Amino acid sequence: MEVKVYKDKQEVARQFSVYFAERVKDKAVFHVALSGGSTPKLIFDVLASEYGDTIDWSKIHLYWGDERCVPPTHDQSNYKMTVEHLLSKITVPKGNIHRVLGEKDPKGEALRYANLLEINLDRVDGIPQFDLVLLGLGDDGHTASIFPDNIGLWNAEDHCVVAAHPDSGQQRVSINGKVINRAQEVIFLVTGATKAEKVDEIHNQKGNYQKYPAALVRPLSGNLTWFMDEAAANLI
Repeated sequence: MEVKVYKDKQEVARQFSVYFAERVKDKAVFHVALSGGSTPKLIFDVLASEYGDTIDWSKIHLYWGDERCVPPTHDQSNYKMTVEHLLSKITVPKGNIHRVLGEKDPKGEALRYANLLEINLDRVDGIPQFDLVLLGLGDDGHTASIFPDNIGLWNAEDHCVVAAHPDSGQQRVSINGKVINRAQEVIFLVTGATKAEKVDEIHNQKGNYQKYPAALVRPLSGNLTWFMDEAAANLI
C-alpha cells in the first residue's frame, strides 16, 4: 500500500490527474470504475480543463463502481455529476460510457451490469478485472455502496449487488468486493477532517476497523494507493 498526502483537496485533484494521465498514456484500452463524491468532482474538473485535449479519451472506457437508483437527470446521480464536470467537456465516444441504469429495477440492473462487466472486461478466475477502480471512504467506513450494516455483500456471488443506505434506505447498485480486489489497481480518494478517524482506524488496524468495508480493500495485485489531503491523514 502506498500513501500520498497533499496539502488540500485541490492539490489531491491536481496530483491524481497527473497520475491518471501518465497511467493511461501507453495503454491501448483502459477500463476504469469511477466514484462519486466531492473529491472526484474536483478531479473531473481538472481532467476536463487541463487534460481534455491531451488524453486520448477514445481508448478509455468509463464505468461506475456504484450508483444510486435514481434517473440520470437526478441531482444525486453519480452519472449526472460526471456528465456535468467531465463528460460534457471532453470528446469521448458514447460507446465508451457504461452507466448504471439507476432508473431501472435495481435487481435486474445489477444483473445486467454484472453481465456487461463480464462481456467487456477480461476475467481472472471468473471475476471481471478493471484496470483501475476509484474508491471513496464514507464517514462510517463504507466504500463503493457496501455499508457496514450489510458487509456480507462484499463477498457476494454476483459481481454487482443491490445495497441500501442504512439511514435513508435509498437503494444503490454496486460492484462487490471481489471485483474491487481483482482490479489491476485500486485508488482511494479521501479528503477532509471528517475522514481522519476512519483513516486512522483502517491504516493502523485499531478500533472497529474490521467492521468497515473499506478495510477489506486488499487488491490481489498489491497495487493500492491512497490519495489524501493533510486533513484526512492527520492521525496516521
